[in-house]
Amino acid sequence: MKNFVFSLGGSVVAPAVGVNVKFLAAFKKLLSKFVRRSRFYIIVGGGAAARQYQKAMKESGVNNTDELDWIGIAATRLNAELVRVSLGKIACPQIILDPTKLPKSKKQVFVGGGWKPGWSTDYVAAVLAKNIGAKTVVNLSNIDYICDKDPKKFADAKPFKKMRWSDLRDLVGEKWVPGFHLPFDPKACALAKKEKMSVIFLNGNNLNNLKKFIEGKSFIGTIVE
Repeated sequence: MKNFVFSLGGSVVAPAVGVNVKFLAAFKKLLSKFVRRSRFYIIVGGGAAARQYQKAMKESGVNNTDELDWIGIAATRLNAELVRVSLGKIACPQIILDPTKLPKSKKQVFVGGGWKPGWSTDYVAAVLAKNIGAKTVVNLSNIDYICDKDPKKFADAKPFKKMRWSDLRDLVGEKWVPGFHLPFDPKACALAKKEKMSVIFLNGNNLNNLKKFIEGKSFIGTIVE
């Protein structure tokens, strides 16, 4: 039985335009093909909802980072419930609230969201991977590769197929800030590097590419190790 740990971006599940119903249906169909021989742990981000709510609170004068993080955590858990329910019978009926204490279930798919202030869902996914002994975290966002700068803003952005942890740390910095949009949060980078994990960055909207990765075939994405 192979374990897969996904850090699923909220921008894939529920972008600014609303819930991505087409993705949820296709994601369920994909995972259903592999649940007899694989187990999936999916930590879902807050996406647009988290950033919009946090922005509103900042405009209202709230600057306490813990309070802003709790708003983001609530958004991640709502998105996690959305994914869990959409997956139907293949998913555990309770979401993961603490990556060190997983729900008891015979199901093959577990879904969770944020955990504590100061940590992103990337970090939660890394903690979960450490807890179950997995050495790879798959980050599913809305980009094909990590680039040296934002490919949506710069046409000359250089994509990376492989990176070292030191290269990624140079890109994301050292400090976690609620609402920041980074490829992988600094604390998650530190933990994954310490535990000698690899992180695979894939475009979550390209589920055929994700299928290739699960099957051990050649895929489009960035490998950090």
